[in-house]
Amino acid sequence: MERASYQRFPTVKIRDLKNDYAKFELRDTDASIANALRRVMISEVPTIAIDLVEIEANTSVLNDEFIAHRLGLIPLTSDRAMSMRLSRDCDACDGDGECEFCSVELHLSVKCVGEQHLEVTSDDLIPSDHNVVPVGYSGPGDSEPKRGIVIVKLNRGQELKLRAIARKGIGKDHAKWSPAATVTFMYEPAIYINENMMDSLTLEEKQGFVDSSPTKVFEIDDKTQQVKIVDPEAYAYDDEVIKKAEAMGKPGLVEIYAKEDSFIFTVETTGALKASQLVLNAIDVLKQKLDSVRVSDDTAEADEQFGDLGAHMRGEDVPTW
Repeated sequence: MERASYQRFPTVKIRDLKNDYAKFELRDTDASIANALRRVMISEVPTIAIDLVEIEANTSVLNDEFIAHRLGLIPLTSDRAMSMRLSRDCDACDGDGECEFCSVELHLSVKCVGEQHLEVTSDDLIPSDHNVVPVGYSGPGDSEPKRGIVIVKLNRGQELKLRAIARKGIGKDHAKWSPAATVTFMYEPAIYINENMMDSLTLEEKQGFVDSSPTKVFEIDDKTQQVKIVDPEAYAYDDEVIKKAEAMGKPGLVEIYAKEDSFIFTVETTGALKASQLVLNAIDVLKQKLDSVRVSDDTAEADEQFGDLGAHMRGEDVPTW
């Protein structure tokens, strides 16, 4: 049986790239792939987060569970997450999740001895691996003002001492493992103005057309008095300018449609991963998923063609009647 082959070669164009922000174009592919990439970035790319907290002393105003929850939501740098093992799959510690291959240990010990209240922040955590630290970490004893995430405030005589275990996970299991603050994509709009119709409008009518768009997509050129497109991506697919053109008796004045194979992505991270690394890791995860689907499809096709012979070739037991 022959398969129909339809192969596309998506391209990516980077528009803006920072440590925690990326904007890029994804072209020559389908909405299904674009949405799969978005969902993988949110819920399938692994990071490292605190998953177990053992509290030795806590005389703060917050109870143990509250502090453990706050610790879990502190983003940790997760560059080595892809190479780490999931605790449930780690054979080095038999799934206990407390070995160097699947976890990182962090300690915190703070006591307020002054008259003023003391802020305990993520900078007070001491990790066993310097590659896995809270985002923006400066460390205890640093001369600069603390920039860490506040965990709790202590008054005179109050103390917090604990041990935390950070493990690898994915956002689908818990939001604390999601590396993405937000991931959005939109169809790239294509906008065409009928110049002959536009020239037949008065300046007042042109201004009314421009003002009908809730977002600034069009403007009138001061020199030529022509309507021009200034920001096509600001168009919100609300059809307001199309309705305005029809109300003026000029249907077809502007044509707007979404390019079905071109998407504009905006990615913001929690800081656990750089935006560029998040996108690359998501592509790797998506590729692994597609490869597993292809293997499953090949297996199903072999069974369909060869019946029990395909199962025998894979070493599976086949019932005999």
